[in-house]
Amino acid sequence: MQQTLRITEIFYSLQGEARTSGLPTVFVRLTGCPLRCQYCDSAYAFSGGEVVSLDAILEQVAGYKPRHVCVTGGEPLAQPNCIPLLERLCDAGYQVSLETSGAMDIAATDRRVSRVVDLKTPGSAEVARNLYSNMCELTRNDQVKFVICSRDDYDWAVFKLIEYRLDERAGEVLFSPSHQQVNPRELAEWIIADNLPVRFQLQLHKLLWNDAPGH
Repeated sequence: MQQTLRITEIFYSLQGEARTSGLPTVFVRLTGCPLRCQYCDSAYAFSGGEVVSLDAILEQVAGYKPRHVCVTGGEPLAQPNCIPLLERLCDAGYQVSLETSGAMDIAATDRRVSRVVDLKTPGSAEVARNLYSNMCELTRNDQVKFVICSRDDYDWAVFKLIEYRLDERAGEVLFSPSHQQVNPRELAEWIIADNLPVRFQLQLHKLLWNDAPGH
């Protein structure tokens, strides 16, 4: 039987965040997510979409002739066939990243993939969903992201950074201000004041395209 995934959209744009920010990237956005973070910017991907074969996804991605491919959602790992998709994208020679919540087990994913694990802060309203066993699965190819909604979120994220030695386990630790909830300059100043081993990031796609779908 042919393997399929439910897909919301496949598009070519600039990566807006994480290690490859600013690089042209094909995005494969899978449909569905078991979380409901209060700041979610992709709620349109919670339902609907189109069932597409892995072969057709690979063909569409190849049409853009990309170097970088990002599998995102929704929550991509909520669909089991995300795992073989990631493997096939790696086999095709792309540099592949996966944007996933801290709630899904990453153990079965291909280690060639840079897994961007979004560890949910208290301000996300989904902190109870974090699967902390994922922290032991991280490699230097992976990235951990914290979306900071308040000073309390920042302090919590610093505690987790230290508790799990995330700057040693992962290649990048990313602190991002929740859009219109934390002043970006304030977050930058907190990071500088504490001399944290993290990368401050802004969501480039929000600045360029105001978070419109397809960008």
